[in-house]
Amino acid sequence: MAKSQEPRSTIIMTNHWADLLNAKRGLESLYDVIPPLESVRLRSFHLSWRGPTITTRVDLPTYPNNPPHKWSERDHNTLQIHLQFLAMDELVIRGWIPPSPVDFSFSILDRRRLLTRITGAGLEVSFTCSDSLGVGHISSFRSTTSGPEEGVHSFLQPLDARMFSSLPETYESTYYERI
Repeated sequence: MAKSQEPRSTIIMTNHWADLLNAKRGLESLYDVIPPLESVRLRSFHLSWRGPTITTRVDLPTYPNNPPHKWSERDHNTLQIHLQFLAMDELVIRGWIPPSPVDFSFSILDRRRLLTRITGAGLEVSFTCSDSLGVGHISSFRSTTSGPEEGVHSFLQPLDARMFSSLPETYESTYYERI
């Protein structure tokens, strides 16, 4: 007789997504209160067989209240991050009409797992993953009303700042696959 799978039960909803980050010091240095992942612009997501992993690139809904001086001098108004989900499983993607705003929601499951949902107009993404999220490639830039990412990006991490002054091409695996 085949063993039936245990039902996954949602234990609790997280209070704040930043509580799931394995390193949030960079965001904490920029914000007095890290904004929720609501009405964020989902720029891209990258799937990798390593892990397996999904890495999303999003513009946060509010600009930091403590940006570095250089960012203020450049009149930047948008903060972008890469949010990485490890040990991803049960991925479902339905639709996508960019650049619609999306919301992220997280439900904590048994065995240190999360059910992650990304929803917006014309988009539904859901997957399970590790309950420890990575954040990286924190950058600031000047967004225009049309929303394209053109021009200078200023990066928070020193290595990114030395390597990039704008977004690299999508085939640049050191940028899109690692945070």
